[in-house]
Amino acid sequence: MSRGRRGTPIAPAGRQAAALVGGVEAGGTKFVCAVGASPDDLRARVVLPTTTPAETLAAVIAFFRAQSARLGGLAAIGIGSFGPLGLNPAETDFGHITSTPKPGWQNVDLAGAIGRALQLPVALDTDVNAAALGEHRWGAAQGLDSFVYLTVGTGIGGGVMAEGRLLHGLVHPEIGHMRLPHDRQADPFAGACIFHGDCLEGLASGLALAQRWNAPAQLLPPAHPAWRLEAHYLALGLANLVCTLSPQRLLLGGGVMRQRHLLPMIRQAMLAHLNGYVRASSLLERVEEYVQAPQLGENAGVAGGLALALALDRRGRG
Repeated sequence: MSRGRRGTPIAPAGRQAAALVGGVEAGGTKFVCAVGASPDDLRARVVLPTTTPAETLAAVIAFFRAQSARLGGLAAIGIGSFGPLGLNPAETDFGHITSTPKPGWQNVDLAGAIGRALQLPVALDTDVNAAALGEHRWGAAQGLDSFVYLTVGTGIGGGVMAEGRLLHGLVHPEIGHMRLPHDRQADPFAGACIFHGDCLEGLASGLALAQRWNAPAQLLPPAHPAWRLEAHYLALGLANLVCTLSPQRLLLGGGVMRQRHLLPMIRQAMLAHLNGYVRASSLLERVEEYVQAPQLGENAGVAGGLALALALDRRGRG
C-alpha cells in the first residue's frame, strides 16, 4: 500500500473495515494523526508540528473532522501522548498532560478538549504504553501477555503489559526515571534529567549523549566510547526490569536505538549484569529474540493510538 502526502488518503479506494477509528501520537515535536482500522489499513495520515496547545489541538481536531466527514464517521479516538499524564478518572487532572517539562504544555486538557470538539469517546495513555499496545496487537509482542516496550530517544520511557493488560497504578510506569549505579570516577557526567540528574534518562537518553559528548548521537561513530557506556546503562535498566517485572520480552525502540551496533552490545551487557541469576532458556539461549527491536517502525506510536481507540470501541459495543 502506498503512502500518500501528508493528510491524504493512503488506502485503496473502496476498501472497508469493520470500524474506523482515529489514532494520535502526541509528541513534543510533532503530532502524528491517522484514521484507519490497523497499520495496514490507514485511510489518512498527517504530521503536524507541535506548537502551542491551542494551535496544535485545533489542527488535530480539524483533521479528524475532515476525515470523519469524508469517510462517514469515526467510532473513537485513541491518543498516545508524552507526559506525565493524568490517567485516574477519580482525579481532577484526568485526561490532562500534567507536569511535563515542555514549555506551555503543563496542565493541558488533551483528551477532554478533543473529545468535546469531536463528540467522540477518547482513550488516552502514555505514548510508550500505546506503542506497547500496538506491538501487542500487530507487532513484535503478538501472543505475549507480559512484556516491556522501552523507547530511547530525547528522553526514555517505558510501557508495560502484565497479564494481558497495560500496567497502571498510582500514575503510570516511569521507567526512564529509575535510579542506577553511577560510578562518578568512570563517568563524571552529572546527568541530564532536570528532576533527578542521573536517573536512567539522565544518563542514557539522547539528550544525555549530546550533553556528555558535545555531539548528537547520530554523529558519534560506532567505535566511540559513548556506545559502550550507553549499553552499560541501558543494560542495567533492562536487568532491573527482568528482576522486578519478569517480562516475556523486551522491545527497544526510539531514535538512539537506530544505531544498529548498539542492540547486540546491550544484550551482552544485560546478561553480564544478571550474572547467571535468571536461568530461563528464552533469556540465556535466545537473547536475540528476548531483547529485540519493535516491528511497527515509524508507525508504532500512531498504531498504538489506533489500538487504544479500537479497544475503547469494543468496550463501548460490548
